[in-house]
Amino acid sequence: MSIGPVEYLILGFPDNKFTGQIVPELAKLIDSGLVRIIDLTFISKDAAGDVAVIQHDVVEELAAFAGLDGEVGGLLTDEDIMYAAQSLEPNSSAALLVWEDTWATPFAVAVRNANGVILEGARIPREIIEEAVDALTDALD
Repeated sequence: MSIGPVEYLILGFPDNKFTGQIVPELAKLIDSGLVRIIDLTFISKDAAGDVAVIQHDVVEELAAFAGLDGEVGGLLTDEDIMYAAQSLEPNSSAALLVWEDTWATPFAVAVRNANGVILEGARIPREIIEEAVDALTDALD
């Protein structure tokens, strides 16, 4: 089985305000074949700093996530959950998401077949790109 690049995201929700707003867009990514969900876990940190895993079928705001097509479960460990929880403020929550970038699978296979290896890679924050594009636009004007 060929697999594309796999990414993880930790999405924070201050004040434990989960909404279902991201579900339709995530579903579009899945339905279009751009990504494949490998694992999805929700956590919360209470005022005392205690961390808990939240089942999507227990909290009404998370129910929409149950309809997503994916192979959810088993990949994220207790260590992963504690790592994500370190960045949470008290009384906040997070979604831990692991997905395969299926759109990149053919390229990843070609790189492997060419004996290529990734030497470095990172996601560039949107703010940095916006600043660079703005600076370039200003320089060209």
